[in-house]
Amino acid sequence: MKVTILGNNSALPAFGRHPSAQAVSVWGEVLLIDCGEGAQVQMQRYGIKWRNIWHIFISHMHGDHYFGLPGLINSMSLLGRVAPLHVYAPLELQEILDKILQVADTKLSYELHFHPLPSESSVLVDNDKFSVTCFPVEHRIFCHGFLIERKTKGRKLLPEKCREYEIPAYFYERLKQGENYEKQDGTVVKNEWVTTQGPSAKRYAYCADTIFTDSYLPFIKDVDTLYHECTYLESDADKAAGRYHCTARQAAEIASKANAKQLLLGHFSSKYRDLEPFKEEATPVFANVQITTEGTAYEI
Repeated sequence: MKVTILGNNSALPAFGRHPSAQAVSVWGEVLLIDCGEGAQVQMQRYGIKWRNIWHIFISHMHGDHYFGLPGLINSMSLLGRVAPLHVYAPLELQEILDKILQVADTKLSYELHFHPLPSESSVLVDNDKFSVTCFPVEHRIFCHGFLIERKTKGRKLLPEKCREYEIPAYFYERLKQGENYEKQDGTVVKNEWVTTQGPSAKRYAYCADTIFTDSYLPFIKDVDTLYHECTYLESDADKAAGRYHCTARQAAEIASKANAKQLLLGHFSSKYRDLEPFKEEATPVFANVQITTEGTAYEI
């Protein structure tokens, strides 16, 4: 499980940085979180294949988080997509997308399913690979964060050991779930003899634009990686509060309270060319912090 940053700037593109967008890869499937201007160009640049995207999540209705979506939806159709696409976003976005398609007389080559975000927290997707839960944060307008949980596939088989103990293939799935195998003569093959610990479950939280608050803390407790906006430095804390954003120090405090293992910082204001001060400000509060770089894939 990893997250590739496609855009880590706030409202305006600046200094080679783009508006918010990121691709989370889970067991080979890609989840797109926010889709700011230029997102599809960034996807091409960094090798993110649209064919692997089935779900897109838009946090709120500020343009730097969704202006790239109409173009991406249209490009997928021009390239012959046939697989359905699911978009989870504030209800107002559905009307915008419908109008864009209508005035251009565009007929998509695939089914587009729109799912309005609820006002409160809710499970949006839940399958055998992962689940996605939305949770409200506190911004100037209706806004959500997202929690992505990668599910474990159970224990990892040791094929040579399975053959050595003559375990039939039909029993392999039960081995993955931790069962022992009993032969016809009553001999028991212990699970730990033929398997090892498989990949553990992982949890990644994306905290979109929000004022400094612990209201969403219960949803991000003990996550493996937390991506948190930090539009400003502490010297601009008043401006951050007035615009319902956080500083780098405040993001670090949230990560510390959440007991996160890793903090990724992003959504930087265009007033800052040098981003190193963000790390310098956050590190004394939370040690394992990284300033995100576009094109970099971070392991969860």
